[in-house]
Amino acid sequence: MGTFQITGGKKLKGNIIPQGAKNEALQVICAVLLTDEKVTISNIPDIRDVNKLIDLLADLGVSIQRQGPGSYSFKADDLNLDYMTSPEFKEKGGALRGSIMIVGPLLARFGKGFIPKPGGDKIGRRRLDTHFIGFQKLGAKFRYAA
Repeated sequence: MGTFQITGGKKLKGNIIPQGAKNEALQVICAVLLTDEKVTISNIPDIRDVNKLIDLLADLGVSIQRQGPGSYSFKADDLNLDYMTSPEFKEKGGALRGSIMIVGPLLARFGKGFIPKPGGDKIGRRRLDTHFIGFQKLGAKFRYAA
């Protein structure tokens, strides 16, 4: 394994802008479903999973406008919840493990939500039952349909 050698005693100067993190971005973007008001989010990373979620929200009826690099406005005032029972949602949502994050806001706002069979990358076991147990403890009921 390689090592880094860091030499101190040097004055540091300059500016950096850290890129947004994928998992946090997925959660923050899903939070736009909690309101029908316009929400603007900046520092969104331009990566595949985040872009898939943005497309999924657009298909759900969220109005989305790109404000500039890494900045979007979202308005979830005309959602089509029936879309979530469609084969297209099952396919697109199932291809993105982070789609589980839309359920909480939908449960809070509309009293229902849908979860496609999760897919995503295969990097080992990543349990979703923590979400299910939490929702159930808050009073949600689950039905499984193949």
